[in-house]
Amino acid sequence: MKLNLTKAPLASTIGAFLCLWALLIPVSTYACTNFIVGKKASVDGSVICTYNADDYGMFIGLAHYPAAKHKKGEMRKVINWDDHHYMGEIAEAEETYNVIGNINEWQVTIGETTFGGREEMVDTTGILDYGSLIYITLQRAKTAREAISIMTTLVEQYGYASEGETFTICDPNEAWIMEMMGCASDRNLSKERTVWVAMRVPDDMICAHANQSRISRFNMKDKANVQYSKNVVKYARTMGWYEGKDEDFSFCNTYAFPDFSGRRFCDARVWSFFNRFNGDMQRYVPWAEGKQKDAEPMPLWVKPDRLLSVADVETAMRDHYEGTPFTLETDIGGGIWQMPYRPTPLYFTVDGTKCFNERPTSTQQTGFSYVSQMRSWLPREVGGVLWFGNDDGNMVPYTPVYCCATEAPVPYNTPGADALSFSMFNAYWVQNWVSNMVYPRYSLMFPTLQEVRDSLDASYFAAQKEVEDKAIALTGEARIKYLTDYTSTKANEMLDCWQKLAVKLIVKYNDMIVKPEEDHRFMRTPEGLGVRVTRPGYPEKYARELIRQTGTKFVVPTE
Repeated sequence: MKLNLTKAPLASTIGAFLCLWALLIPVSTYACTNFIVGKKASVDGSVICTYNADDYGMFIGLAHYPAAKHKKGEMRKVINWDDHHYMGEIAEAEETYNVIGNINEWQVTIGETTFGGREEMVDTTGILDYGSLIYITLQRAKTAREAISIMTTLVEQYGYASEGETFTICDPNEAWIMEMMGCASDRNLSKERTVWVAMRVPDDMICAHANQSRISRFNMKDKANVQYSKNVVKYARTMGWYEGKDEDFSFCNTYAFPDFSGRRFCDARVWSFFNRFNGDMQRYVPWAEGKQKDAEPMPLWVKPDRLLSVADVETAMRDHYEGTPFTLETDIGGGIWQMPYRPTPLYFTVDGTKCFNERPTSTQQTGFSYVSQMRSWLPREVGGVLWFGNDDGNMVPYTPVYCCATEAPVPYNTPGADALSFSMFNAYWVQNWVSNMVYPRYSLMFPTLQEVRDSLDASYFAAQKEVEDKAIALTGEARIKYLTDYTSTKANEMLDCWQKLAVKLIVKYNDMIVKPEEDHRFMRTPEGLGVRVTRPGYPEKYARELIRQTGTKFVVPTE
Protein backbone atom coordinates (compact mmCIF):
# COMPACT_ATOMS: atom_id res chain seq x y z
CA MET A 1 0.00 0.00 0.00
CA LYS A 2 1.11 3.52 -0.74
CA LEU A 3 -0.13 6.71 0.91
CA ASN A 4 -3.79 6.25 1.82
CA LEU A 5 -5.43 9.23 3.45
CA THR A 6 -9.06 9.23 2.37
CA LYS A 7 -12.17 7.55 3.62
CA ALA A 8 -15.56 7.96 2.04
CA PRO A 9 -17.50 9.42 5.01
CA LEU A 10 -15.08 12.31 5.59
CA ALA A 11 -13.95 12.98 2.05
CA SER A 12 -16.35 15.85 1.46
CA THR A 13 -15.27 17.76 4.58
CA ILE A 14 -11.52 17.28 4.58
CA GLY A 15 -10.77 16.56 0.92
CA ALA A 16 -8.98 19.85 0.27
CA PHE A 17 -6.81 19.38 3.33
CA LEU A 18 -5.93 15.86 2.33
CA CYS A 19 -4.76 16.94 -1.12
CA LEU A 20 -2.29 19.36 0.45
CA TRP A 21 -1.23 16.92 3.15
CA ALA A 22 -0.61 14.14 0.64
CA LEU A 23 1.82 16.36 -1.24
CA LEU A 24 3.83 16.99 1.92
CA ILE A 25 4.33 13.38 3.02
CA PRO A 26 6.89 11.08 1.38
CA VAL A 27 5.44 7.79 0.21
CA SER A 28 6.92 4.75 1.94
CA THR A 29 8.21 1.94 -0.23
CA TYR A 30 7.95 -1.16 1.94
CA ALA A 31 4.66 -1.16 3.70
CA CYS A 32 1.70 -3.51 3.87
CA THR A 33 1.35 -7.19 4.76
CA ASN A 34 -1.32 -9.75 3.79
CA PHE A 35 -1.74 -13.27 5.21
CA ILE A 36 -4.12 -15.83 3.69
CA VAL A 37 -5.55 -19.04 5.20
CA GLY A 38 -7.51 -21.55 3.13
CA LYS A 39 -10.72 -22.99 4.56
CA LYS A 40 -9.17 -26.42 5.19
CA ALA A 41 -6.22 -24.79 6.95
CA SER A 42 -8.43 -23.11 9.56
CA VAL A 43 -9.86 -24.71 12.68
CA ASP A 44 -13.50 -24.14 11.75
CA GLY A 45 -13.54 -23.98 7.96
CA SER A 46 -13.26 -20.19 7.77
CA VAL A 47 -11.37 -18.54 4.97
CA ILE A 48 -9.15 -15.97 6.69
CA CYS A 49 -7.13 -13.10 5.27
CA THR A 50 -5.41 -10.06 6.74
CA TYR A 51 -4.18 -6.60 5.87
CA ASN A 52 -1.86 -4.08 7.51
CA ALA A 53 -2.36 -0.72 5.77
CA ASP A 54 0.98 0.93 6.48
CA ASP A 55 2.21 4.40 5.66
CA TYR A 56 3.61 7.29 7.66
CA GLY A 57 1.25 10.23 7.89
CA MET A 58 -1.77 8.09 7.05
CA PHE A 59 -4.97 9.06 8.80
CA ILE A 60 -7.81 6.76 7.93
CA GLY A 61 -10.72 5.02 9.56
CA LEU A 62 -13.22 2.39 8.47
CA ALA A 63 -14.56 2.94 4.97
CA HIS A 64 -18.29 2.53 4.36
CA TYR A 65 -20.18 2.47 1.07
CA PRO A 66 -23.93 1.77 1.46
CA ALA A 67 -25.79 -0.47 -0.96
CA ALA A 68 -27.50 1.48 -3.73
CA LYS A 69 -29.34 1.32 -7.03
CA HIS A 70 -28.15 3.51 -9.89
CA LYS A 71 -29.75 4.77 -13.08
CA LYS A 72 -28.66 3.22 -16.33
CA GLY A 73 -25.91 5.32 -17.88
CA GLU A 74 -24.93 6.94 -14.57
CA MET A 75 -21.23 7.73 -14.28
CA ARG A 76 -19.00 7.46 -11.24
CA LYS A 77 -16.13 9.79 -10.43
CA VAL A 78 -12.86 8.04 -9.55
CA ILE A 79 -10.81 9.76 -6.84
CA ASN A 80 -7.26 8.44 -6.39
CA TRP A 81 -7.05 6.55 -3.09
CA ASP A 82 -3.50 7.72 -2.34
CA ASP A 83 -3.53 11.44 -2.95
CA HIS A 84 -7.23 12.18 -3.43
CA HIS A 85 -6.97 13.75 -6.88
CA TYR A 86 -9.62 13.30 -9.56
CA MET A 87 -8.76 10.56 -12.05
CA GLY A 88 -11.79 10.51 -14.37
CA GLU A 89 -15.14 8.78 -14.66
CA ILE A 90 -16.32 5.23 -15.26
CA ALA A 91 -19.76 3.76 -15.87
CA GLU A 92 -21.53 3.01 -12.59
CA ALA A 93 -23.01 -0.42 -11.93
CA GLU A 94 -26.81 -0.51 -11.79
CA GLU A 95 -26.60 -2.10 -8.32
CA THR A 96 -23.85 -1.74 -5.74
CA TYR A 97 -23.47 -3.69 -2.49
CA ASN A 98 -22.84 -2.62 1.09
CA VAL A 99 -19.13 -2.35 1.90
CA ILE A 100 -17.71 -1.86 5.40
CA GLY A 101 -13.96 -1.61 5.56
CA ASN A 102 -12.51 -4.12 3.08
CA ILE A 103 -15.39 -6.61 3.22
CA ASN A 104 -18.78 -6.48 1.52
CA GLU A 105 -22.18 -7.87 2.37
CA TRP A 106 -21.39 -11.07 0.40
CA GLN A 107 -18.29 -11.67 2.58
CA VAL A 108 -15.91 -10.83 -0.28
CA THR A 109 -12.68 -9.34 1.11
CA ILE A 110 -9.93 -7.62 -0.88
CA GLY A 111 -6.55 -6.46 0.44
CA GLU A 112 -3.27 -5.52 -1.21
CA THR A 113 0.45 -4.86 -1.00
CA THR A 114 2.41 -2.74 -3.46
CA PHE A 115 5.53 -4.30 -4.99
CA GLY A 116 6.31 -1.60 -7.56
CA GLY A 117 8.09 -3.56 -10.28
CA ARG A 118 9.40 -2.05 -13.50
CA GLU A 119 8.77 1.69 -13.38
CA GLU A 120 8.35 1.95 -17.15
CA MET A 121 5.21 -0.19 -16.94
CA VAL A 122 3.14 2.39 -15.04
CA ASP A 123 0.25 3.58 -17.23
CA THR A 124 0.09 7.34 -16.76
CA THR A 125 -3.14 7.49 -18.79
CA GLY A 126 -5.02 5.04 -16.57
CA ILE A 127 -8.05 6.06 -14.51
CA LEU A 128 -8.13 3.33 -11.87
CA ASP A 129 -5.57 3.29 -9.06
CA TYR A 130 -5.28 0.19 -6.87
CA GLY A 131 -7.32 1.61 -3.96
CA SER A 132 -10.22 2.79 -6.10
CA LEU A 133 -10.16 -0.56 -7.90
CA ILE A 134 -10.51 -2.43 -4.59
CA TYR A 135 -13.50 -0.48 -3.27
CA ILE A 136 -15.30 -0.24 -6.62
CA THR A 137 -14.94 -4.00 -7.01
CA LEU A 138 -16.17 -4.69 -3.48
CA GLN A 139 -19.32 -2.78 -4.36
CA ARG A 140 -19.92 -5.01 -7.38
CA ALA A 141 -18.73 -8.57 -6.63
CA LYS A 142 -20.52 -11.50 -4.98
CA THR A 143 -17.58 -13.94 -5.16
CA ALA A 144 -13.80 -13.87 -5.39
CA ARG A 145 -13.86 -15.13 -8.96
CA GLU A 146 -16.34 -12.45 -9.92
CA ALA A 147 -14.09 -9.87 -8.23
CA ILE A 148 -11.14 -10.99 -10.36
CA SER A 149 -13.25 -10.71 -13.51
CA ILE A 150 -14.51 -7.25 -12.55
CA MET A 151 -11.06 -5.95 -11.65
CA THR A 152 -9.36 -7.17 -14.81
CA THR A 153 -12.22 -6.00 -17.04
CA LEU A 154 -12.23 -2.54 -15.49
CA VAL A 155 -8.50 -1.97 -15.88
CA GLU A 156 -8.58 -3.13 -19.49
CA GLN A 157 -11.37 -0.67 -20.20
CA TYR A 158 -10.13 2.30 -18.20
CA GLY A 159 -6.43 1.67 -17.57
CA TYR A 160 -4.55 0.79 -14.39
CA ALA A 161 -2.82 3.84 -12.90
CA SER A 162 -0.75 2.31 -10.08
CA GLU A 163 2.52 0.44 -9.78
CA GLY A 164 2.74 -3.33 -9.49
CA GLU A 165 0.28 -4.68 -6.95
CA THR A 166 -0.47 -7.98 -5.27
CA PHE A 167 -4.12 -8.40 -4.31
CA THR A 168 -5.65 -10.81 -1.80
CA ILE A 169 -9.15 -11.70 -3.01
CA CYS A 170 -11.26 -14.00 -0.83
CA ASP A 171 -14.81 -15.19 -0.26
CA PRO A 172 -16.25 -17.81 2.13
CA ASN A 173 -15.17 -20.63 -0.19
CA GLU A 174 -12.00 -19.56 -1.96
CA ALA A 175 -8.83 -17.53 -1.48
CA TRP A 176 -6.92 -16.05 -4.43
CA ILE A 177 -3.72 -14.09 -4.90
CA MET A 178 -3.53 -11.85 -7.98
CA GLU A 179 -0.63 -9.75 -9.28
CA MET A 180 -1.10 -6.90 -11.75
CA MET A 181 0.95 -4.32 -13.59
CA GLY A 182 0.18 -1.74 -16.25
CA CYS A 183 1.50 -1.97 -19.80
CA ALA A 184 2.76 1.63 -19.87
CA SER A 185 0.97 4.46 -21.60
CA ASP A 186 2.30 3.81 -25.12
CA ARG A 187 -0.40 1.84 -26.91
CA ASN A 188 2.04 1.04 -29.73
CA LEU A 189 3.73 -1.49 -27.44
CA SER A 190 0.63 -3.37 -26.35
CA LYS A 191 -3.04 -3.45 -27.27
CA GLU A 192 -3.81 -4.68 -23.75
CA ARG A 193 -3.51 -2.27 -20.84
CA THR A 194 -2.37 -4.66 -18.09
CA VAL A 195 -0.52 -7.88 -17.43
CA TRP A 196 -1.79 -10.01 -14.56
CA VAL A 197 -1.96 -13.50 -13.13
CA ALA A 198 -4.23 -14.91 -10.41
CA MET A 199 -3.81 -18.21 -8.56
CA ARG A 200 -6.23 -19.95 -6.22
CA VAL A 201 -4.63 -20.75 -2.87
CA PRO A 202 -5.19 -24.47 -2.13
CA ASP A 203 -7.75 -24.91 0.63
CA ASP A 204 -5.28 -26.65 2.97
CA MET A 205 -2.52 -24.06 2.54
CA ILE A 206 -1.48 -20.68 3.93
CA CYS A 207 -0.09 -17.93 1.72
CA ALA A 208 1.26 -14.41 2.21
CA HIS A 209 2.68 -11.38 0.43
CA ALA A 210 4.34 -8.25 1.73
CA ASN A 211 5.38 -5.80 -1.02
CA GLN A 212 7.32 -8.25 -3.15
CA SER A 213 5.79 -9.96 -6.20
CA ARG A 214 5.49 -13.63 -5.25
CA ILE A 215 3.96 -15.46 -8.22
CA SER A 216 6.71 -17.12 -10.20
CA ARG A 217 5.90 -19.93 -12.68
CA PHE A 218 2.24 -20.90 -13.05
CA ASN A 219 0.41 -23.71 -14.81
CA MET A 220 -1.25 -22.12 -17.83
CA LYS A 221 -3.29 -25.27 -18.43
CA ASP A 222 -4.94 -25.30 -14.98
CA LYS A 223 -7.99 -23.23 -15.88
CA ALA A 224 -9.78 -24.09 -12.63
CA ASN A 225 -7.10 -22.60 -10.36
CA VAL A 226 -5.10 -20.22 -12.55
CA GLN A 227 -6.21 -17.16 -14.49
CA TYR A 228 -3.99 -14.77 -16.44
CA SER A 229 -4.05 -12.07 -19.09
CA LYS A 230 -3.52 -13.36 -22.62
CA ASN A 231 -0.54 -11.04 -23.01
CA VAL A 232 1.24 -11.94 -19.76
CA VAL A 233 4.16 -13.54 -21.60
CA LYS A 234 3.79 -11.78 -24.94
CA TYR A 235 4.26 -8.32 -23.42
CA ALA A 236 7.54 -9.39 -21.81
CA ARG A 237 8.73 -10.74 -25.16
CA THR A 238 7.73 -7.51 -26.91
CA MET A 239 9.75 -5.52 -24.39
CA GLY A 240 12.78 -7.81 -24.76
CA TRP A 241 12.60 -9.01 -21.16
CA TYR A 242 11.94 -12.71 -21.81
CA GLU A 243 12.94 -15.21 -24.50
CA GLY A 244 12.21 -18.66 -22.98
CA LYS A 245 9.30 -21.04 -23.25
CA ASP A 246 5.86 -19.98 -22.05
CA GLU A 247 5.77 -22.73 -19.43
CA ASP A 248 9.03 -21.50 -17.92
CA PHE A 249 7.88 -17.90 -17.60
CA SER A 250 8.15 -16.37 -14.10
CA PHE A 251 5.96 -13.34 -13.40
CA CYS A 252 8.03 -12.03 -10.48
CA ASN A 253 11.45 -12.69 -12.03
CA THR A 254 10.42 -10.84 -15.19
CA TYR A 255 8.37 -7.91 -13.92
CA ALA A 256 9.55 -7.42 -10.30
CA PHE A 257 12.75 -9.30 -9.61
CA PRO A 258 13.20 -10.15 -5.89
CA ASP A 259 16.40 -8.27 -5.04
CA PHE A 260 17.87 -7.80 -1.55
CA SER A 261 15.24 -5.32 -0.42
CA GLY A 262 12.40 -7.42 -1.83
CA ARG A 263 13.60 -10.44 0.08
CA ARG A 264 14.84 -8.94 3.38
CA PHE A 265 12.19 -6.26 3.90
CA CYS A 266 9.28 -8.07 2.27
CA ASP A 267 9.64 -11.83 1.88
CA ALA A 268 11.14 -12.06 5.36
CA ARG A 269 7.72 -11.12 6.75
CA VAL A 270 6.18 -13.91 4.69
CA TRP A 271 8.86 -16.30 5.95
CA SER A 272 8.11 -15.38 9.57
CA PHE A 273 4.40 -16.08 9.08
CA PHE A 274 5.12 -19.45 7.47
CA ASN A 275 7.71 -20.26 10.13
CA ARG A 276 5.14 -19.91 12.91
CA PHE A 277 3.07 -22.75 11.51
CA ASN A 278 5.42 -24.91 9.42
CA GLY A 279 8.50 -26.64 10.82
CA ASP A 280 10.37 -26.84 7.51
CA MET A 281 11.11 -23.15 6.99
CA GLN A 282 14.75 -23.08 8.17
CA ARG A 283 15.84 -24.07 4.68
CA TYR A 284 14.49 -20.75 3.36
CA VAL A 285 16.31 -18.49 5.84
CA PRO A 286 19.02 -17.66 3.25
CA TRP A 287 16.29 -16.54 0.86
CA ALA A 288 14.68 -14.27 3.45
CA GLU A 289 18.08 -12.88 4.51
CA GLY A 290 18.46 -11.62 0.96
CA LYS A 291 22.25 -11.84 0.77
CA GLN A 292 22.74 -15.22 -0.94
CA LYS A 293 21.96 -14.82 -4.63
CA ASP A 294 21.52 -18.54 -5.33
CA ALA A 295 19.36 -19.22 -2.25
CA GLU A 296 16.43 -21.61 -2.66
CA PRO A 297 13.32 -19.52 -3.42
CA MET A 298 10.53 -19.65 -0.88
CA PRO A 299 7.28 -21.32 -2.03
CA LEU A 300 4.15 -19.28 -2.73
CA TRP A 301 2.25 -21.22 -0.08
CA VAL A 302 2.92 -23.90 2.55
CA LYS A 303 0.81 -26.36 4.49
CA PRO A 304 0.60 -25.51 8.21
CA ASP A 305 1.47 -28.18 10.78
CA ARG A 306 -1.81 -27.45 12.55
CA LEU A 307 -5.08 -25.71 11.81
CA LEU A 308 -5.18 -21.95 12.45
CA SER A 309 -7.73 -19.89 14.37
CA VAL A 310 -8.53 -16.21 14.00
CA ALA A 311 -6.61 -15.66 17.26
CA ASP A 312 -3.55 -17.40 15.76
CA VAL A 313 -3.65 -15.11 12.77
CA GLU A 314 -4.09 -12.01 14.94
CA THR A 315 -0.97 -13.06 16.84
CA ALA A 316 0.91 -13.43 13.57
CA MET A 317 -0.08 -9.88 12.65
CA ARG A 318 1.66 -8.75 15.86
CA ASP A 319 4.96 -10.38 14.91
CA HIS A 320 8.38 -8.76 15.42
CA TYR A 321 10.51 -11.75 14.33
CA GLU A 322 10.65 -13.00 17.91
CA GLY A 323 12.71 -16.18 18.20
CA THR A 324 14.00 -16.05 14.62
CA PRO A 325 17.32 -15.06 13.00
CA PHE A 326 15.77 -11.65 12.32
CA THR A 327 14.86 -10.94 15.94
CA LEU A 328 15.02 -7.35 17.16
CA GLU A 329 15.72 -8.43 20.73
CA THR A 330 19.49 -8.92 20.50
CA ASP A 331 20.80 -5.43 19.68
CA ILE A 332 20.64 -1.96 21.20
CA GLY A 333 18.41 -0.54 18.44
CA GLY A 334 15.39 -0.81 20.71
CA GLY A 335 16.83 1.49 23.33
CA ILE A 336 16.81 1.08 27.09
CA TRP A 337 13.46 -0.70 27.23
CA GLN A 338 13.97 -3.01 24.23
CA MET A 339 11.42 -1.60 21.83
CA PRO A 340 10.81 -4.13 19.00
CA TYR A 341 10.39 -1.28 16.52
CA ARG A 342 12.96 0.63 14.51
CA PRO A 343 12.96 4.14 13.10
CA THR A 344 12.68 4.71 9.39
CA PRO A 345 13.87 5.09 6.71
CA LEU A 346 14.89 1.46 6.40
CA TYR A 347 18.33 2.41 5.08
CA PHE A 348 20.84 4.57 6.93
CA THR A 349 24.53 5.33 6.49
CA VAL A 350 27.30 5.11 9.09
CA ASP A 351 30.75 6.47 8.12
CA GLY A 352 30.00 5.86 4.46
CA THR A 353 28.65 2.31 4.98
CA LYS A 354 25.08 1.66 3.91
CA CYS A 355 23.11 -0.16 6.61
CA PHE A 356 19.49 -1.18 7.15
CA ASN A 357 16.81 -1.80 9.74
CA GLU A 358 14.58 -4.87 9.85
CA ARG A 359 10.97 -4.42 8.79
CA PRO A 360 8.69 -6.86 10.68
CA THR A 361 4.96 -7.35 10.15
CA SER A 362 4.05 -5.26 13.18
CA THR A 363 5.20 -1.72 12.51
CA GLN A 364 4.49 1.68 13.96
CA GLN A 365 3.27 3.24 10.70
CA THR A 366 0.16 1.06 10.42
CA GLY A 367 -2.94 3.17 9.77
CA PHE A 368 -5.34 0.28 10.16
CA SER A 369 -5.13 -3.48 10.44
CA TYR A 370 -7.67 -6.26 10.05
CA VAL A 371 -8.20 -10.00 10.11
CA SER A 372 -11.14 -10.99 7.91
CA GLN A 373 -13.12 -14.13 8.72
CA MET A 374 -15.47 -15.55 6.05
CA ARG A 375 -17.73 -18.54 6.75
CA SER A 376 -19.80 -20.34 4.11
CA TRP A 377 -22.11 -22.24 6.47
CA LEU A 378 -23.65 -19.16 8.11
CA PRO A 379 -26.07 -16.59 6.72
CA ARG A 380 -23.92 -14.12 4.84
CA GLU A 381 -24.80 -11.21 7.15
CA VAL A 382 -23.41 -13.24 10.06
CA GLY A 383 -20.62 -15.17 8.39
CA GLY A 384 -18.37 -12.24 7.50
CA VAL A 385 -16.47 -10.54 10.33
CA LEU A 386 -13.74 -7.95 9.84
CA TRP A 387 -11.72 -7.94 13.07
CA PHE A 388 -10.49 -4.35 12.92
CA GLY A 389 -7.85 -2.19 14.63
CA ASN A 390 -7.05 1.45 13.88
CA ASP A 391 -3.31 1.30 14.62
CA ASP A 392 -0.42 -1.17 14.76
CA GLY A 393 -2.05 -4.56 15.36
CA ASN A 394 0.32 -5.32 18.21
CA MET A 395 -0.82 -2.27 20.12
CA VAL A 396 -4.61 -2.59 19.73
CA PRO A 397 -7.42 -5.14 20.06
CA TYR A 398 -9.24 -6.30 16.93
CA THR A 399 -12.91 -5.33 17.37
CA PRO A 400 -15.62 -7.24 15.45
CA VAL A 401 -17.14 -5.48 12.43
CA TYR A 402 -19.89 -7.52 10.77
CA CYS A 403 -20.02 -7.40 6.98
CA CYS A 404 -23.67 -6.33 6.93
CA ALA A 405 -23.08 -3.27 9.14
CA THR A 406 -24.74 -0.26 7.56
CA GLU A 407 -22.81 2.33 9.56
CA ALA A 408 -19.15 2.80 10.44
CA PRO A 409 -18.81 3.18 14.23
CA VAL A 410 -18.14 6.77 15.30
CA PRO A 411 -14.69 5.93 16.78
CA TYR A 412 -13.66 4.80 13.28
CA ASN A 413 -15.43 7.67 11.50
CA THR A 414 -15.15 10.71 13.74
CA PRO A 415 -16.34 14.17 12.59
CA GLY A 416 -13.64 16.77 13.03
CA ALA A 417 -10.73 14.36 13.35
CA ASP A 418 -8.06 14.36 10.68
CA ALA A 419 -4.32 13.88 10.24
CA LEU A 420 -3.54 17.09 12.15
CA SER A 421 -6.53 17.27 14.50
CA PHE A 422 -6.45 15.06 17.59
CA SER A 423 -9.78 13.84 18.94
CA MET A 424 -10.49 11.97 22.17
CA PHE A 425 -13.43 10.39 20.36
CA ASN A 426 -11.38 8.97 17.50
CA ALA A 427 -9.89 5.47 17.73
CA TYR A 428 -6.92 6.27 15.49
CA TRP A 429 -5.79 9.15 17.67
CA VAL A 430 -6.46 7.61 21.08
CA GLN A 431 -4.79 4.36 20.07
CA ASN A 432 -1.80 6.21 18.60
CA TRP A 433 -1.59 8.29 21.77
CA VAL A 434 -1.32 5.13 23.86
CA SER A 435 1.08 3.44 21.43
CA ASN A 436 3.44 6.39 21.37
CA MET A 437 3.59 6.43 25.16
CA VAL A 438 4.50 2.74 25.15
CA TYR A 439 6.97 2.54 22.23
CA PRO A 440 10.00 4.14 23.93
CA ARG A 441 9.43 2.29 27.25
CA TYR A 442 8.20 -0.91 25.70
CA SER A 443 9.38 -3.64 28.08
CA LEU A 444 8.30 -1.51 31.04
CA MET A 445 4.85 -0.43 29.85
CA PHE A 446 3.72 -2.91 27.21
CA PRO A 447 2.57 -5.60 29.71
CA THR A 448 -0.09 -3.18 30.98
CA LEU A 449 -1.33 -2.51 27.45
CA GLN A 450 -1.16 -6.20 26.55
CA GLU A 451 -3.33 -7.15 29.50
CA VAL A 452 -6.11 -4.80 28.39
CA ARG A 453 -5.73 -5.72 24.71
CA ASP A 454 -5.88 -9.46 25.32
CA SER A 455 -8.79 -9.13 27.74
CA LEU A 456 -10.83 -7.32 25.08
CA ASP A 457 -9.87 -9.79 22.35
CA ALA A 458 -10.84 -12.70 24.60
CA SER A 459 -14.19 -11.09 25.42
CA TYR A 460 -15.03 -10.71 21.72
CA PHE A 461 -14.28 -14.36 21.01
CA ALA A 462 -16.17 -15.52 24.11
CA ALA A 463 -19.28 -13.61 23.06
CA GLN A 464 -19.16 -14.51 19.38
CA LYS A 465 -21.34 -17.63 19.40
CA GLU A 466 -24.06 -16.12 21.58
CA VAL A 467 -24.14 -12.96 19.48
CA GLU A 468 -24.29 -14.89 16.23
CA ASP A 469 -26.91 -17.33 17.48
CA LYS A 470 -29.11 -14.37 18.35
CA ALA A 471 -28.45 -12.80 14.94
CA ILE A 472 -29.35 -16.05 13.16
CA ALA A 473 -32.65 -16.15 15.04
CA LEU A 474 -33.50 -12.73 13.57
CA THR A 475 -34.33 -12.04 9.95
CA GLY A 476 -34.01 -9.28 7.38
CA GLU A 477 -33.50 -5.74 8.62
CA ALA A 478 -33.71 -6.81 12.27
CA ARG A 479 -30.62 -9.01 11.85
CA ILE A 480 -28.71 -6.27 10.07
CA LYS A 481 -29.63 -3.67 12.69
CA TYR A 482 -28.64 -5.98 15.53
CA LEU A 483 -25.19 -6.66 14.07
CA THR A 484 -24.69 -3.01 13.10
CA ASP A 485 -25.49 -1.96 16.68
CA TYR A 486 -23.22 -4.68 18.11
CA THR A 487 -20.38 -3.52 15.85
CA SER A 488 -20.76 0.06 17.08
CA THR A 489 -21.13 -0.98 20.72
CA LYS A 490 -17.86 -2.93 20.71
CA ALA A 491 -16.01 -0.06 19.01
CA ASN A 492 -17.30 2.44 21.55
CA GLU A 493 -16.49 0.16 24.50
CA MET A 494 -12.98 -0.32 23.13
CA LEU A 495 -12.47 3.43 22.81
CA ASP A 496 -13.61 3.93 26.41
CA CYS A 497 -11.13 1.26 27.58
CA TRP A 498 -8.34 2.88 25.61
CA GLN A 499 -9.07 6.34 27.00
CA LYS A 500 -8.82 4.88 30.50
CA LEU A 501 -5.67 2.99 29.54
CA ALA A 502 -4.04 6.23 28.39
CA VAL A 503 -4.73 7.83 31.78
CA LYS A 504 -3.54 4.75 33.64
CA LEU A 505 -0.24 4.69 31.73
CA ILE A 506 0.63 8.32 32.45
CA VAL A 507 -0.27 7.95 36.13
CA LYS A 508 1.42 4.60 36.69
CA TYR A 509 4.64 5.21 34.72
CA ASN A 510 5.13 8.95 35.07
CA ASP A 511 8.78 10.07 35.05
CA MET A 512 10.17 6.57 34.32
CA ILE A 513 9.02 5.11 37.63
CA VAL A 514 6.28 2.61 38.48
CA LYS A 515 3.50 3.46 40.91
CA PRO A 516 1.61 0.69 42.70
CA GLU A 517 -1.92 -0.06 41.55
CA GLU A 518 -3.17 -0.78 45.07
CA ASP A 519 -5.19 1.68 47.15
CA HIS A 520 -2.96 4.76 47.11
CA ARG A 521 -4.45 6.17 50.35
CA PHE A 522 -2.20 3.86 52.35
CA MET A 523 0.89 4.30 50.21
CA ARG A 524 1.34 8.06 50.10
CA THR A 525 4.50 9.66 51.38
CA PRO A 526 4.34 11.04 54.96
CA GLU A 527 4.18 14.58 53.61
CA GLY A 528 1.26 13.68 51.36
CA LEU A 529 3.09 14.92 48.26
CA GLY A 530 3.02 11.66 46.36
CA VAL A 531 3.03 7.89 46.61
CA ARG A 532 5.78 5.39 47.23
CA VAL A 533 7.11 4.14 43.92
CA THR A 534 9.37 1.53 42.36
CA ARG A 535 12.34 2.77 40.35
CA PRO A 536 13.13 0.00 37.86
CA GLY A 537 16.37 1.48 36.51
CA TYR A 538 18.07 -0.12 33.52
CA PRO A 539 17.12 -3.61 32.38
CA GLU A 540 20.08 -5.89 33.18
CA LYS A 541 20.92 -6.54 29.53
CA TYR A 542 21.07 -2.86 28.70
CA ALA A 543 23.07 -1.99 31.83
CA ARG A 544 25.67 -4.60 30.92
CA GLU A 545 26.00 -3.23 27.38
CA LEU A 546 26.27 0.34 28.69
CA ILE A 547 29.19 -0.56 30.92
CA ARG A 548 30.83 -2.62 28.19
CA GLN A 549 30.79 0.40 25.88
CA THR A 550 31.86 2.98 28.48
CA GLY A 551 34.50 0.99 30.33
CA THR A 552 35.15 2.38 33.80
CA LYS A 553 33.47 5.74 33.20
CA PHE A 554 30.43 4.84 35.34
CA VAL A 555 32.09 2.31 37.63
CA VAL A 556 32.10 3.41 41.27
CA PRO A 557 35.65 3.19 42.66
CA THR A 558 36.24 0.78 45.51
CA GLU A 559 37.20 2.22 48.89
